[in-house]
Amino acid sequence: MTNIRIRSKIWLEVNGRPFLGGGRLRLLRAIAATGSINAASQQLGISYRKAWSQVQEMEKHGIPLVECEKGGSGGGRSIITPQARELLKNFDDIQKGLHQIIDDRFDQVFNS
Repeated sequence: MTNIRIRSKIWLEVNGRPFLGGGRLRLLRAIAATGSINAASQQLGISYRKAWSQVQEMEKHGIPLVECEKGGSGGGRSIITPQARELLKNFDDIQKGLHQIIDDRFDQVFNS
């Protein structure tokens, strides 16, 4: 049989609206890595305005995700909160587990 593979995307919603998925995960990780929303947006190839809007959209559900410090001559910095780190870890754990279940089921159906 042709080498068929299954792919899936997982995201979290709040009240039917996207909360956290691939793009926002990458954004939070880039903020954590760079210490800056601006640097993260540049790294991801999106505008600062879009990055900031996504952070605000996620945070309006009552979970603080990014702490920003305004800077002087050296500039400010942005860090992800402990809640954001926990959210990323939990999402990764769920995603890994679900992908394994999906892969196992695919193998049962297509490779039996």
